[in-house]
Amino acid sequence: MVQATLFQRREKYAKFFLLLISIIGGIVTTFAALQLDTPRQPIILVLMVIFLFVNEYYPMPVWKGYTTITFPVVYVVYLLEGLPYAIVVFAGVVLVVNILHHRPLRTVLFNPAQYILSLGIAEALLSLVSPALIGIIKSQVWFGISEFFLLMFFFYLLNNLFVDLVLIIRPQPYPVGLWKQKTYTELSSAFISLVYGILLYILGSQNRGEINDALAYFFFFSPLVGLSLLSSMIVRLKKEKKRLYTLSSMTTELNQMLPTMEWLQTLKNSFNEFINVEASILWVKEDGVWKRQHVDGLISENQTLTSESLLKFESVKEPIVITDRKKEKGIADSIFEKDLKSFVYAPLVIENETIGMFVVGRSRTKSFEVDDVRSLATLANQLAVVIKTRVLIAEQEKRILLEERNRIARDIHDGVAQTLAGAVMKLETASRKFDKAPDETMRLIQESVQKLRMSLKEVRESIYALRPYPTERIGLTTAIINKIESIKQEFPIDITFEIRGKEEQLSSMVEKVLYDTFRESVQNSIKHSKAQKIDVLLSYQTENILLKIKDDGVGFSLFQAMIKAQNKPHFGILQMNDAAEKISASLQIDSKENSGTEVTLTVPKMGFEGGNVDDKANVSG
Repeated sequence: MVQATLFQRREKYAKFFLLLISIIGGIVTTFAALQLDTPRQPIILVLMVIFLFVNEYYPMPVWKGYTTITFPVVYVVYLLEGLPYAIVVFAGVVLVVNILHHRPLRTVLFNPAQYILSLGIAEALLSLVSPALIGIIKSQVWFGISEFFLLMFFFYLLNNLFVDLVLIIRPQPYPVGLWKQKTYTELSSAFISLVYGILLYILGSQNRGEINDALAYFFFFSPLVGLSLLSSMIVRLKKEKKRLYTLSSMTTELNQMLPTMEWLQTLKNSFNEFINVEASILWVKEDGVWKRQHVDGLISENQTLTSESLLKFESVKEPIVITDRKKEKGIADSIFEKDLKSFVYAPLVIENETIGMFVVGRSRTKSFEVDDVRSLATLANQLAVVIKTRVLIAEQEKRILLEERNRIARDIHDGVAQTLAGAVMKLETASRKFDKAPDETMRLIQESVQKLRMSLKEVRESIYALRPYPTERIGLTTAIINKIESIKQEFPIDITFEIRGKEEQLSSMVEKVLYDTFRESVQNSIKHSKAQKIDVLLSYQTENILLKIKDDGVGFSLFQAMIKAQNKPHFGILQMNDAAEKISASLQIDSKENSGTEVTLTVPKMGFEGGNVDDKANVSG
């Protein structure tokens, strides 16, 4: 409670400081506007306004950030037309650019105010220092360069001081790293401005100490403006390229983590690289119920949508853009913090059915451009495919498990139940013949006991089949290790187990098939191949997971084994192949007589789950 109160208090102080600077800046700009008269160089003034606007609208990328190289242009206006024109022009251009960029109102008013206050105070400080420079510097060129340097120094110092005060007062953390990055950016801007200031006076000295030709100014500042335009466009292209790359990477990771909720963490980690927003939330429709699956940013956790509001999602088939929250309310407007102003509702639609809704928000009105909406729509389509595929995978696993249960039920009905019924009938017959035919009675009892023992064995096998699988209880790796240890205690055989790559958690069905293939292959190596050494490899590769079991046994004819397997009810080669097909895997068996056997199961990574395990482990004996 105390922390929340302190947060609100600091936020209030920051807003008050922004308002105070904005009011003072507005007063100074108004006072300067009242002092304006007819410009001495109107053509050059218009040219400088255009250059100033372009440089402000298209910031130049520098090391660790972006900056606007506008001070040399403002300085020329100051030299030619005086401080009032420099203040009015600077404030007006910055105000218009901030409005066009759809920045918040407090930023729109604060930015030009802090610029013109910095310029005004810097000019006042320069007027105090200039008399001392006259007696020290005799050269007119170096005197002008010195004045330019001092005015620029005071301007950048004051400008950064205003910004630092806002960042320190506000409740959000202002780490040293962020301050360093901002300082490096401003130093880069100051350095380029200083170079232009020096060139301005050096070239001016070759033209009687001043440059009065509009064409000369055009060619002088054209490289700066051209560099701003070109670099800004290059950055935009790189940004779009990075966004497409991030979307591709995100989609790949999502597809690899379909069966579990790990894909949500992937979405959260990668989404901010994909598009910059202050809040994002994802609803997914599961079994007819809308549920929150992803929440990040300025979201009211204690607010929930009514069932009527959630049902409205189902009618949305195309992205909805809310440019200004005050003018238009969205379906989920109530759950977002009041600082957010614009939103995009991107529905997850597949086969004309809305199965999810992804909503993002920003604190600035009209801040989502056409490219942003298209990117979000593309991501929503990818998420729709991911969620639908997850549902299909889950249904497939349920169907496989149901088929397994039905098979066990049929086995019990056709096997155990029939055996028990026969045993009961024989015991009833034995009870009727007990007095008249004791030998026949004893035979019937013995046959019934034998059938009951067989039934008991089948019941135990069915119960074992219904128990949680070893891979479900302890995981694939531990289950394989335990099985190897139990085999080594029973048979004098050398078995090595190696894991390559970074282990990943798999779906229960994939783990079951991998374990069954390993167990059957090892048992075949021991019982039929008479192997003395078995090597087991579990390799987590980029696109697949590979299980390889290799022995040094006598080998066998694969054709003869397939024929024999058709008459065997146990989990043999045909069963291994059928199980591999259920998880879209491929089974390969390489064996020749007297040359050993190598069984390889390759499972595509579609459907894998994420995990955090050591990159490599070895168990050998």
